Amino acid sequence: MEHFGVYIHIPFCRRKCFYCDFPSYAGEEALMGRYREALCREIAAQGSRCLQEGAARTVYIGGGTPTALFASDLLAVVAAVRSAFRLTGEEEFTVEANPGTVDAALLTHLRKAGVNRLSFGVQSFSQPLLRAIGRIHTAGEAEEAVRMAQGEGFRVSLDLMYGLPQQTLDDLKASVERAAALAVGHISVYGLAVEEGTPFARMEAEGRLALPTDDAAGDMYDYITEQLPHLGYRRYEISNYAKAGEESRHNLAYWQDVPYIGLGAAAHSYWQGRRTENEEDIRRYIACIEEGRAPAREEEPASRENHIEEFAFLALRTAEGIDKHRFRKKFETDIGEIYGEAIRRLKKAGLLEETASAIRLTKQGMKFGNRVFEEFLLERNGIYGEE
Repeated sequence: MEHFGVYIHIPFCRRKCFYCDFPSYAGEEALMGRYREALCREIAAQGSRCLQEGAARTVYIGGGTPTALFASDLLAVVAAVRSAFRLTGEEEFTVEANPGTVDAALLTHLRKAGVNRLSFGVQSFSQPLLRAIGRIHTAGEAEEAVRMAQGEGFRVSLDLMYGLPQQTLDDLKASVERAAALAVGHISVYGLAVEEGTPFARMEAEGRLALPTDDAAGDMYDYITEQLPHLGYRRYEISNYAKAGEESRHNLAYWQDVPYIGLGAAAHSYWQGRRTENEEDIRRYIACIEEGRAPAREEEPASRENHIEEFAFLALRTAEGIDKHRFRKKFETDIGEIYGEAIRRLKKAGLLEETASAIRLTKQGMKFGNRVFEEFLLERNGIYGEE
């Protein structure tokens, strides 16, 4: 192993958004100090273990809302990473941020500490929609935060959403136009999914969630996939668009089967072929670290079958698709030997295209990716391929 990624989870936020089912918690400020101490201890221990494995090419601090931490705690985490891990010297170091939780002083400190990329969860530039989904920032604060970050020299990514309650195509168009006018390098656009256990799920069950129709949401999707490339943002993954050279190297590593170490409560790791997940509950995570116990648990036993499926699913999310040579080198067999019949069916349906070197989703395949991914599930009885 020469290079790997580092992911750090900050499970705090100022207020839980109505659609969010991520492992993050509001109202737990009293735990932040102990969490920072425990996290820095885990960073030091894992960094020491990883020193012989190579250098970290990317670091990503996500959440939750990392910038909901007290500034001193967040900066301590950044310093702990730089102290514990060998970095490449050209690493991408990203921090997720909510526009309502940053100011000029924090951004200056983060930039001086070596952070070079910020990912802002904007979601919309419509003030009524921001209120409707539970965001704490205003559209004006989002624009101000982006401009401050750009002024400090950060590369900036922002997230938008579509399919939101009472959202119209005109609302989405206005948000895309404002995002592009800010000249950010990267835009991610996600369709709303109503997840179990969220306020939106309860509202939907009570008949109080006015979502766009499937046709209206489809029009929004079509607008995004047509307009963002027209504005200079290349679609390099199902939900991600970037100007040349502004792709998220950290996320690309996930999709390209690159190992990464996850640190903090609920963080996932993919290391030496094993996938593990840290204890999700903040208090139990802290207790594990304070008592000298490992917080990680194996998600499921590693197997060739799981590895093949994950390799295929993740690569297919990208514009480049599955590299046949990499597949053959990694699994010592041609992809056609395993997925030949599925590939033929999906090509006939117009969802896949194949070249001499790759297999990738068509434009229609990007829209109906879940149908394609289902075809790449292997039999669970130990036999590879199609019946």
